[in-house]
Amino acid sequence: MANNEDIADVLVVGAGASGAAFTWSLAQAGINVVCLEQGGWVPTDAFPTSEADAHIHWQTDFHPDPGFRGLPEDYPINEDETPIAPLMYNAVGGSLIHWGAHFPRFHPSDFRVKTLEGVADDWPVSYEELEPYYDENDRMMGVSGLRGDPAYPEKPERPCPPLSIRKSGQLLAKAFDKLGWHWWASDTAISSVRHHDQDPDMGNFLRSFATTDLTYWPEALKSGARLETYARVREITVDASGNATGVLYYQDGELKEQKAKAVVLACNGVGTARLLLNSNSALFPNGLANSSGLVGKCLMHHPVGSVMGIFDDDLGTEEGGPRGSTMLSQEFYETNAERDFIRGYDLQVLAYNDAPLSAAIGSLLGQKVAWGEGHHDEFNERFGHTIGITIMTEDLPEEHNAVTLDPELTDSDGIPAPKLNYTVSENTTKMLKHAVARATEVLEAAGAKKTVAQPLRRNAGWHLLGTARMGEDPETSVVDRWGRTHDVSNLFIIDGSIFTTSACVNPTPTIQALALRTADYLKGEGGQVIK
Repeated sequence: MANNEDIADVLVVGAGASGAAFTWSLAQAGINVVCLEQGGWVPTDAFPTSEADAHIHWQTDFHPDPGFRGLPEDYPINEDETPIAPLMYNAVGGSLIHWGAHFPRFHPSDFRVKTLEGVADDWPVSYEELEPYYDENDRMMGVSGLRGDPAYPEKPERPCPPLSIRKSGQLLAKAFDKLGWHWWASDTAISSVRHHDQDPDMGNFLRSFATTDLTYWPEALKSGARLETYARVREITVDASGNATGVLYYQDGELKEQKAKAVVLACNGVGTARLLLNSNSALFPNGLANSSGLVGKCLMHHPVGSVMGIFDDDLGTEEGGPRGSTMLSQEFYETNAERDFIRGYDLQVLAYNDAPLSAAIGSLLGQKVAWGEGHHDEFNERFGHTIGITIMTEDLPEEHNAVTLDPELTDSDGIPAPKLNYTVSENTTKMLKHAVARATEVLEAAGAKKTVAQPLRRNAGWHLLGTARMGEDPETSVVDRWGRTHDVSNLFIIDGSIFTTSACVNPTPTIQALALRTADYLKGEGGQVIK
């Protein structure tokens, strides 16, 4: 085994959304920080949509499901016991390489679910505590948006002007107004104008440009951070006192060791749970930092439904722009006593129009245009004539939804693979039914001649949350309010696994805000662990 004699002040596992922001913040302060990433750099010219075979990549080597994609840097996942398959991408930038760049914040109420609704738990942090970190992250990511959304507390002027909601969005805006429902141009992590010496992203590649390999990482490396790619971590090592001493990892077919004064995990809600459970020892027989028994438990997704409206109007087929939403409605975000479910959902209006192949295979619905005599007529009816609404629901934490270690399945280095056990709750099922009806209603108000719905999408495990939850009580949580594990004083977690509850919006801004806050803690009052 190769030993790196350099003892890092801080060792970060994972170079995605949170790992990049956290590493940048520490490196700016002159702290010796090393990051290990299981994947590599994805070229900025990867998968150009101008090439005829571009969208074939989406079904092959750029497929969102790592089990289907099967690249050497991926690891297998047992998905037999879950209706929602996780999206993960191992690379510098992490799964942001594959995302749609939708960038909404949580609401203040999302941190107080127990107090407000009597379910789940309150977070040990508040919106107000995270607000300056939301603002800092918006500037670093080059967020485009429109100030003044009445669904939120007042935000500063957005770093970049809002992206166009296009003809389809304009049509839906009139329908929302007709129904008297909230809508707003959403914050999006794509710069609409030149920002940080980068030209605006025109979306001419399948590979996202709203990524930390283009925002945080260049600055982190300039400030002295060290990033090791294609480094697959096997386990976190501990000393006789139960403190973390570093990690063992595979790189270039060799087992190596990296020592550190503090270890920080940024591997998402599946990867972090897997690594902690694999890091068992005599001191931690049930997995590292798992005295509560909650490592891997309370897995939360955002169960997603979709409704597509088909219109007579030609809505355009131009390429470019984000894959995700630039417009959303949060009319049904908060709990309403008149409904038969707790908490809520948002409606995200998709800003893009499908490429021909994507339209033919069913786009967001996964319902293919049928082969046969009517194929061309149905394709022509859809192509350039559809508006899609994605429904994103809040998932409440339940212990039976879990990430465990598969007893047989391993990755190419022999490390046990994760297994997901997950069921959609009755509360979420009711929420999805209500949301499909409301999305259908607004599309019909906009003039859709036909609507097609998918109440629950399997390929929408985009957000992997809650498996190392945050809380004040070590018996009912894994980490404290700073992301420090209760059991190991120099082990921190900064990805979505620490979420106490899930809200119903993309978690990336909140993940990054929490990571920046933990970095400040280590630079300040928590810095004794790296002295």
